[in-house]
Amino acid sequence: MDKAVVTCALNGVLTNPKQHHVPVTPEEMAREAKAAFNAGASVMHMHLRQQEPDKGHMPSWDVNLSKEVQQAIREACPGVIINHTTGVSGPNYQGALDCVRETKPEMAACNAGSLNYLKVKADGSWAWPPHVFDNAPDKIQKYLDVMKVAKSLPEFECFDVGIVRSVAMYKQNGMYSGPLEYNFVMGVASGMPADPDLLPILLKLKLPDANWSVTAIGREEIWPLHLRCAELGGHLRTGLEDTFYLGDGTKVTSNGQLIEGIVACARKAGREIASPDEARKILKLMH
Repeated sequence: MDKAVVTCALNGVLTNPKQHHVPVTPEEMAREAKAAFNAGASVMHMHLRQQEPDKGHMPSWDVNLSKEVQQAIREACPGVIINHTTGVSGPNYQGALDCVRETKPEMAACNAGSLNYLKVKADGSWAWPPHVFDNAPDKIQKYLDVMKVAKSLPEFECFDVGIVRSVAMYKQNGMYSGPLEYNFVMGVASGMPADPDLLPILLKLKLPDANWSVTAIGREEIWPLHLRCAELGGHLRTGLEDTFYLGDGTKVTSNGQLIEGIVACARKAGREIASPDEARKILKLMH
């Protein structure tokens, strides 16, 4: 069975550094990336945060900050692959386009469809104001065009079953013609559940020969999904963007602990871990 490419989702967009151990500064990003890299991750999925005091929970699209963070990560992790976020709700996403165009990461997230982004608390109230994470085809096309210029591999983020099916249409319509990488995002309350039984259905719906991985969002209940992903030949991702918990319920303080956990999942499924150079070949990266 193919070697597993392991991605670390270092910090995410929603996690508050005052509540959790998420990295914000370039130095923190590099330190966390190094811990994940040493544990077996060859891809670092990164978000940018505002650097001013008390603003670390807010996203940033500062191109110079992106360059600084990427340089710090690359210096700490020789040969690492950078996967840059691009997710923005609403019509103003120029900053995300600029970051990809100017910094030319080897990979970039490409959110492949829209989703009502909802979560309800135990008392029945909304956990946050309900909104649409809008990714219309014309918006997706702008991202794909920029990624083509930057030679960045789009990782198609699929939050629901219909979005998985849409990726084939983007290829069929000529919106995109390169190698395919699906990321099944499972565990968002209003998207696909983090249910291992759903994986065989998703694999029937993806295009043949496409690479795929799973982003599992939740607590300790997500780990059986990671194991099933490894058993079925998928690539693996975890990190403080997605969870703070290991399968035994232990709360972690570093991305390195989560990557150790997912590497153990891969080995339990009889898979070995891809080095950065092997990951580049598997993913057919263009750089």
